[in-house]
Amino acid sequence: MSAPASWRGWPASALGPQQRASAWERLGAEQFDVVVIGGGVVGSGCALDAATRGLRVAMVEARDFASGTSSRSSKMFHGGLRYLEQLEFGLVREALYERELSLTTLAPHLVKPLPFLYPLTKRWWERPYVALGMLLYDQLGGAKSVPPQKHLTRAGALRLCPGLKRTSLIGGIRYYDTVVDDARHTLTVARTAAHYGAVVRSSTQVIALLREGDRVTGVRVRDSEDGAVTDVRGHVVVNATGVWTDEIQALSKQRGRFQIRASKGVHIVVPRDRIVSDVAIILRTEKSVMFVIPWGSHWIIGTTDTEWNLDLAHPAATRADIDYILSTVNTVLATPLTHDDIDGVYAGLRPLLAGESDETSKLSREHAVAVPTPGLVSIAGGKYTTYRVMAIDAIDTAAQYIPARVAPSITEKVRLLGADGYFALINQAEHVADLHGLHPYRVRHLLDRYGSLISEVLVLAEDRRELLDPITTAPVYLKVEAAYAAAAEGALHLEDILARRMRISIEYPHRGVDCAREVAEVVAPILGWTRQDIDREVDTYRARVEAEILSQAQPDDVSADALRASAPEARAEILEPVPLN
Repeated sequence: MSAPASWRGWPASALGPQQRASAWERLGAEQFDVVVIGGGVVGSGCALDAATRGLRVAMVEARDFASGTSSRSSKMFHGGLRYLEQLEFGLVREALYERELSLTTLAPHLVKPLPFLYPLTKRWWERPYVALGMLLYDQLGGAKSVPPQKHLTRAGALRLCPGLKRTSLIGGIRYYDTVVDDARHTLTVARTAAHYGAVVRSSTQVIALLREGDRVTGVRVRDSEDGAVTDVRGHVVVNATGVWTDEIQALSKQRGRFQIRASKGVHIVVPRDRIVSDVAIILRTEKSVMFVIPWGSHWIIGTTDTEWNLDLAHPAATRADIDYILSTVNTVLATPLTHDDIDGVYAGLRPLLAGESDETSKLSREHAVAVPTPGLVSIAGGKYTTYRVMAIDAIDTAAQYIPARVAPSITEKVRLLGADGYFALINQAEHVADLHGLHPYRVRHLLDRYGSLISEVLVLAEDRRELLDPITTAPVYLKVEAAYAAAAEGALHLEDILARRMRISIEYPHRGVDCAREVAEVVAPILGWTRQDIDREVDTYRARVEAEILSQAQPDDVSADALRASAPEARAEILEPVPLN
C-alpha cells in the first residue's frame, strides 16, 4: 500500500519502506559530519542535536529504535527524588529542568504530569525529614508547572489511595512527576532528527570501524534484514549504544576510558482494577524505591536492580524477580496481588558506568563522555530524563573532529514532531472525531500518542475505512495505528509493532499472540509481505512470547536466559557480538 492520493508525498520524517531504501543508498554514497551508532534515546538525541546544528548526520541502529533500554524503563521523566539523599543536587536540578522542558514545550503530547503518593510509616521524624526533601525538590524545579507537595493525614492518604492497607501508613505526602511512553518518545526523537535532515536507519548493524592511520573515519554496516554491507564515512563517530558500549569500543582495539556494567530492572503490569488508587505510589525498599505507576488501563510496578552478565539484547525476568516485586508491593496493599493478576512482564538493562577508581564508579548515576581513540566519541551512563543534555555533551565533544564551524546546540527550542498544535487539537477533539467518524475518546487517545501527527495517521484510512476498526483482541488500538507503524514509523517486524509502536505485548494476557495474524494482515501490503512472510512473522512472534513466558517461570538468570535465547530472531541477519576478553 502506498500513500493515499490525498497525501502528496511522504514527509521527510516518515520512516517507511521507500525511505529505508533511499537511506541505504545515501549511507554508502555521502560524506557525513557525524555518524551515530545506536537508535535508543541517547543516540536519537545525538542525531537530533547534530542535525539541528546544521551538520550532515547518519544514525544507524542494529535492531529497532528503542529496542533496548529505551523501551524498558519505568516510563517516567523524573528528577530522581532519591538522589537528594545522596546530595546529588546538581543531577536533580538538571533532571527537573529537562522534565519541565519536555512536559511544557518539547513533548507535551507524550510527557504527562502524574501525582504520586509517598506513604509515611514512621512517627515524629519521617514527615519533617521527607518534607524537607520534597521542599528542596520543589525548589529545584519540581513545582514549576505542577502543584507543590501536599501533606496528608492517614485518612487523606487513604482517600487518594483506598487500595493501601490502613496499617501500612500513618500519613502521606502527595507530589508530582511525569509519565511517558518511552518507546514512542524515542521514536519521535529519531523521526524529528530525520525531519531535520538526518539519515536514520534501523536494522543496520555496525560490524567494523573504518580507520585511516589511528583515526576513526566511519563505520562498516550490515543490513540486519538481508546481509548487505556498505561503508559509511564520517568525520566523527559517536558510540551511543548503552549496554553495548564496550562491544563497539572493542572494535577500535583501544582501551576504553570507562566500562559499562549492565543492571537488570524488571517490571510487572497488572490490570487497573487490582489496585484502587487515584495516584501513583512510591515505596522505599532496602536498596532503592519501587514505583506503582498508572498506565492506561493498567499499573506498571517495579523495579528490581540486579547485575546482568548474559544476553544484552534479550534480558530475561525470572520467577525470583517477579516474586520480589509482588512481595514488596503486597506489604502495603489491602488486596494482595498474585501471579494470576499479571498481564505483562518486561526486563530492561540500565547501563551503569564502572571505572577503575571510586571516582569513576561514582559516575554510575551520571553520564560520561570520552574519546577512546581519535574520531570516536563514547557517551554512556545517565538517565532517560537527561538524554538531551547527554546528546549536547557528546556533540560538543565530537565538534573537534568536524572541519567546519559547529554551531551551539539549539534543541532546547526544538519541539518534537507532534508537539506543535497539540493543545489546540485537544480542544478540538470532538470536531476531529466527527470528521473521521470516531468517538472523541479515540481521538484523545491518538493525540496522546501522535500529537498533531494524527492527520498523517488517519489519512491512511481514507481509502480503507476498515482501518478505523479496533484490533479485535487488543481493542485499545486501531488497525490504522499498525498501518502507520509500518508506513511511517520504521516498523519492520511484528515484534516492532506489538512491543514498541503499541504496547500489546505487555498490556494483554495473550501478550499479542491472539492478534498477531490480524496485525500482520494489515501491514503486509505496506511491507510487501507474502503469505509465507506473514506465517513466518506470526510464528517468530509466537515463539518469542512462549520463550519469555517460560523464562519468567525459571528460578535464576542462567536458566531464564537460556530459554529466552532459544527463540528465533526476527532480524534473521543480525550478528551476535564476539565475546569480550
